[in-house]
Amino acid sequence: MAAEIVNPRSDSSTDQDGGAEPLDAFDPAFALHRGGKMAVQATVPVRDKDDLSLAYTPGVAKVCSAIAEQPELVHDYTWKSSVVAVVTDGTAVLGLGDIGPEASLPVMEGKAILFKQFGGVDAVPIALDCTGVDEIVETVVRLAPSFGGVNLEDISAPRCFEIERKLQERLDIPVFHDDQHGTAVVTLAALRNAARLTGKGLGDLRAVISGSGAAGVAIAKMLVEAGIGDVAVSDRKGVVSADRDDLTPVKREVAGFTNKAGITGSLEAALEGADVFIGVSGGTVPEAAVASMAEGAFVFAMANPNPEVHPDVAHKYAAVVATGRSDFPNQINNVLAFPGIFAGALQVRASRITEGMKIAAAEALAAVVGDDLAADYVIPSPFDERVAPAVTAAVAAAARAEGVARR
Repeated sequence: MAAEIVNPRSDSSTDQDGGAEPLDAFDPAFALHRGGKMAVQATVPVRDKDDLSLAYTPGVAKVCSAIAEQPELVHDYTWKSSVVAVVTDGTAVLGLGDIGPEASLPVMEGKAILFKQFGGVDAVPIALDCTGVDEIVETVVRLAPSFGGVNLEDISAPRCFEIERKLQERLDIPVFHDDQHGTAVVTLAALRNAARLTGKGLGDLRAVISGSGAAGVAIAKMLVEAGIGDVAVSDRKGVVSADRDDLTPVKREVAGFTNKAGITGSLEAALEGADVFIGVSGGTVPEAAVASMAEGAFVFAMANPNPEVHPDVAHKYAAVVATGRSDFPNQINNVLAFPGIFAGALQVRASRITEGMKIAAAEALAAVVGDDLAADYVIPSPFDERVAPAVTAAVAAAARAEGVARR
């Protein structure tokens, strides 16, 4: 008999008063999350009055006064340069959608511990009880003095584009929407290696992206920046093309720099003869459309938990197959990118994260695979200890080369 699911907000979900069993009595996910997944830990001892007088008053006053006179000292004498705010409004959480700020917190905590585990970067989850673009921007701007960077997370499109742009304009610290750029970086890295494996160049490839949300738009921009031969983006109504009169401002922009071939119509029509399929939208792509792709094509079906093309189907026709899932080879996982990107940016106190820094991250990530390149290994595992140091170093070097590093 299946266990009864108890509302976690309900008092009956605890057994303190003899009620139903707590959720973590039968589900290890709840057991892991009880009490939260993170805590604040001091980095200095407070063992006696001498320690206390240094860590707090009166010793702390000297440091405060010095920062007041020379504001740049905040990077040296506080945690600012090593901590990131992970900010969400809870409107696009994983595959769960608009579930609100409180329900988003387990994901934001998870993101924070991934920052620490994979990049050595401290992060603080911040779930905002507002959804207006200007409300979010103003709130984050006022919080920014406490942080060295801002990672925007699970904010729905198209607002996420404007929020990121406005924050980048107003802040002098890195602002990075991971749903966009983290996905794009890892996708480009995997695509570079797939092309290398099959003896192709990026300029030889025509790609089709299913999905015109945050990830789809960012991937398209990065592929164009990296020199892809051509790329078309598809939404629910078909290929995003200049002849359509129903495009949002973001999609009109996309139509302006993609689809050099002038393809119109459905996703299936666009896939005919295409070299690359990149799925970031969910839904299902018919097998016949996959079969119509070019010989030796690449299928990156990244929807979770159900890829747009099941790997068993994709392998019938594609030379390289990737998904967003950890139980198949070639997982396109953002954790390969964002910890190292922020670690590199913070290391040099970058004022922002540039396209060049993101491309450098993708190139470094691809290079980790090295001579072990194979059809089932075009992207490293998140647990490969070489990943974060390689991405960190590449991003820091790119920041210096692009003139956004401040040390």
